[in-house]
Amino acid sequence: MAQKAVSCEARQQGVTRISYIMPKVKTNSSAKKRFKVTGTGEITFQKAFKRHILTKKSKKRKRHLGHEGVVHPANLHFVKRLLGLK
Repeated sequence: MAQKAVSCEARQQGVTRISYIMPKVKTNSSAKKRFKVTGTGEITFQKAFKRHILTKKSKKRKRHLGHEGVVHPANLHFVKRLLGLK
């Protein structure tokens, strides 16, 4: 008695054929916490070195560190890719 060849799809129960869908692009979780996109499209970040050991730093230095920094154009393509903007 010859056995009938059964296709792989018929043997797997509950599996339906779906057309291939492109995967979603995930935003880098650490980047979305560190960068912010302004209304004009610039990407800003908080400057480092203003958390602790502030007594030895001048008032002018601490004041300037409090302002947000803007991502340099040389690094812009990399940051945009992490944020899913490109």
